[in-house]
Amino acid sequence: MSTSCATLPNSVKLELFGSRSSARLHPHSLEKLPFKPEGYNYWTWRDRKIHYVVEGEGFPIVLIHGFGASAFHWRYNIPVLAKNYKVYALDLLGFGWSEKALIEYDALVWRDQVVDFMREIVKEPAVLVGNSLGGFTALVAAASLQDQVKGVILLNSAGQFGDATTATTESEQTVLQKFVVKPLKEIFQRVVLGFLFWQARQPSRIESVLKSVYINAANVDDYLIDSITRPADDPNAGEVYYRLMTRFMSNQRKYTLDNVLSQLSCPLLLVWGDLDPWVGPAKALRIKEFYPNTSLVNLQAGHCPHDEVPELVNKALLDWLPTVTSAPSLQPL
Repeated sequence: MSTSCATLPNSVKLELFGSRSSARLHPHSLEKLPFKPEGYNYWTWRDRKIHYVVEGEGFPIVLIHGFGASAFHWRYNIPVLAKNYKVYALDLLGFGWSEKALIEYDALVWRDQVVDFMREIVKEPAVLVGNSLGGFTALVAAASLQDQVKGVILLNSAGQFGDATTATTESEQTVLQKFVVKPLKEIFQRVVLGFLFWQARQPSRIESVLKSVYINAANVDDYLIDSITRPADDPNAGEVYYRLMTRFMSNQRKYTLDNVLSQLSCPLLLVWGDLDPWVGPAKALRIKEFYPNTSLVNLQAGHCPHDEVPELVNKALLDWLPTVTSAPSLQPL
């Protein structure tokens, strides 16, 4: 059932690619998840506090946010999807209203979190939906859960394909590298990243970054900015930021899209903001070529299409979801 917008009728193309001036001129008229400074629900996972939202009834959908965001980033999607489905949105460990744990962050930590969330909270087969970092997390979790995930939806997903021409093997460290160069490098990184974290938590800086990845910045508002700045006030937030920017970023090359997609067995939907300055449409096309059981919807939007053009993303999801949720139910987890 691999399709793309190129095969859609003109009337559908117009709706997906048409003027950004329709309902986008009135973002406050959209139904929106109420912002709660105290959060919604909490689950204890490995002795850590994890925040999540749950709304609606029906087949479960699990929404996974991107780097630096939270469940509140799905503010315009949860109310609409919850009219037909049971919608969960969780905060990954270290982000949002979840605990800022001082651990060594790795893609497999969030994979395990989502897998256990499925088993302990959702307790039945579901569709996983992820944006950016949350997209790659959805993929690795689905590969682990196999037939307990009926489908995966990626919105401008993170992750890279392996490239044999640039692969390198780790060489043994010399005494100088291990005891002099590496410690000095870490001190320098801490100083630089400490300044960058201080800068990154400023509302004006957050607004500037968001406007660089939202092609239409109408939804870059106080709600969105507040949902990002509040978690940064946590006493551990600076150290978590340092660990994410060093350990995690340097280790993520170990997990490639081709390796994860090779383990996937369910249908895949790509909803892609083609104007994303970070993750362009070429990646979506490569994923579709590599994994044939893929449908692709291209949108004129940036890195976070679910929040920039929520009406179009909601329509794409609601059009596709019945194709995977109408199959015979699987056994509970």
